[in-house]
Amino acid sequence: MQGDLRSVYESFASIGAGGKVSTEMESKNFYKLFKDAGMIDKVLTQTDCDLIFTKVKTKGARKINYSEFQTALEHIAGKKKCSVDDVTATICGAEAKINATTAQATKFHDDKSLYTGVYANGGPTNVDRQNMMAAGDLSQQLDRSAADARGVKASHK
Repeated sequence: MQGDLRSVYESFASIGAGGKVSTEMESKNFYKLFKDAGMIDKVLTQTDCDLIFTKVKTKGARKINYSEFQTALEHIAGKKKCSVDDVTATICGAEAKINATTAQATKFHDDKSLYTGVYANGGPTNVDRQNMMAAGDLSQQLDRSAADARGVKASHK
């Protein structure tokens, strides 16, 4: 049962870790574990989960490790007025419920052969195509001829 508990702990700790197996659990994953196990009710609320998580974690840390998780189970059992084995059995039967949506295909966005107008040629640009060599070069825009201290050009005197 301990090996099974550890695998459930790691599976919930890894939610949101980008496909990597995580050995430390965040507060949101801690709450999700008990919510998906069906243990959240009027006796054990989200606030209770947050308080228990804060109580067992190391000061200054954001996550708990497996031994701190086992300590948290003792606090959960005390709150629910049942044994740690009952809490463990309930948790071991839990599976993570992921409620994600997937975007549907949109033919005018996904199929580039259907693009029209400016977008058919690669989209709008603020760079003049004829003067590509001078793009970003301010030398064509500025007058760098000699001037006095007030900025008056010698040719304008």
